[in-house]
Amino acid sequence: MAPGLGTDDLFRMIGSFALVLAIMAALLWALRKLQSRMHSHQPGRRMQIIESLSVGPRQKFALLRVGEHEVLVGITPTQMTSLAHWPANNSSQLSITPSDSGSIIHATLSETKAPHVA
Repeated sequence: MAPGLGTDDLFRMIGSFALVLAIMAALLWALRKLQSRMHSHQPGRRMQIIESLSVGPRQKFALLRVGEHEVLVGITPTQMTSLAHWPANNSSQLSITPSDSGSIIHATLSETKAPHVA
C-alpha cells in the first residue's frame, strides 16, 4: 500500500463508493417510477401516449390517443409527422388516412382478428 494509506482509509473509501452507488440506484429507481406514473392513464387528460416504438437512436413511432381518435406519429429530433389516424372506439372497422398521400386505406378485422386491407 501507499505510505499514509491505512486500513481505515481503505474501508472509508470503499464505504463511500458503496454509498454513492446506492444513491445512484435509488435515483434511477425513483426516475423510473416517476416516468411510469407520467405515462399512466390520467382522467381528464385529452391526450395520452398509448405506445411508442424506438426505430433508431433518435427516431421513434408513437401511438397517441387524442380525444376520440388514435394518431400514429413519427418523431425525429427536428420534427413530428402524423402518419395515420382512426377512431379510437371503433375496433372492428378501421379507416386509416395517411397524411402524405390522399389515399384512404380501409382495414377490417376478421373473426380471427387478422386485418384485411381493401
